[in-house]
Amino acid sequence: MIDILTKRRSIRKYKDQEIEEEKLDTLIKAALLSPSSKDRKPWEFILIKDKETLQKLSKSKQKGIQFIENATLGIVVLGDEQISDVWVEDTTIAATIIQLTAESIGLGSCWSQIRNRPHDEVKTAEKYVQEILNIPENKRVECIIGIGYPDEEIAPHNLHELKFEKVHIDKYK
Repeated sequence: MIDILTKRRSIRKYKDQEIEEEKLDTLIKAALLSPSSKDRKPWEFILIKDKETLQKLSKSKQKGIQFIENATLGIVVLGDEQISDVWVEDTTIAATIIQLTAESIGLGSCWSQIRNRPHDEVKTAEKYVQEILNIPENKRVECIIGIGYPDEEIAPHNLHELKFEKVHIDKYK
């Protein structure tokens, strides 16, 4: 697992290469196996392969999402606050598991936050995504994850640069 965590980086450039059905199935299973508070599973996922829809989603907010346009796959992570008051945490866990799974099967990924982000001066990014994907109002949009075969190389994290001073034992020091 440390190897996966070391290698996983935010990939924003993707090859024009289809993701095999077996790998899509693995990503779906990983998402659905994600833990949640009291096993309530307040999350849902929308897989986007359509290039026109990915292009529209790449305009969800002003910065930090343009890479979605060139992703092979976008996964929109939804939460239902009526099912769980910790839907934000549960969807975040699921999104993280999706990204780690993507790395483990040779895919790159990058998360783009949607919740609490503006689309423009009038509309939220969440409302914009809900309208494009016909998402009911009671389903909240946490993030969109871009996934594909990496078309860029980013150096892995260096274990020698870990900030061990951020770890405290028994009490804050």
